[in-house]
Amino acid sequence: MKTLTIVLTDGPYISEYAEIACKLAETALKQYQVNIFLYLDAVHIPKGGQNPSFFTNAGELFSGLAEKGAVIRACARCAAARGYFPEEEIGGSNCRDYFPGIKITSLYELSEMLTKSDRVISLSR
Repeated sequence: MKTLTIVLTDGPYISEYAEIACKLAETALKQYQVNIFLYLDAVHIPKGGQNPSFFTNAGELFSGLAEKGAVIRACARCAAARGYFPEEEIGGSNCRDYFPGIKITSLYELSEMLTKSDRVISLSR
């Protein structure tokens, strides 16, 4: 099976990149393995408990993608700098603040994702 990797750098409500990535991933999952790597402020996307008034809840969208088989990872250094830390496995996650299925990992995993990908999309400013 071919692989698509999407790299995001913006926070969930600063641009529409999170929603665009979700739409791309949702469609791609029909034919591809999908990886999503959250870098810089994008590590805020999977935080639970966000209640955006005028936006779709990006964390819930990404949680749904993880349930459908997308591999979603957040940069460990970026996450730590913003107060998210990996803990023991918690409900399919490794960060108490994140939705299940989304894990914090190193940039080495991004390197592996990129190496194994047939296509890469980067959504950043």
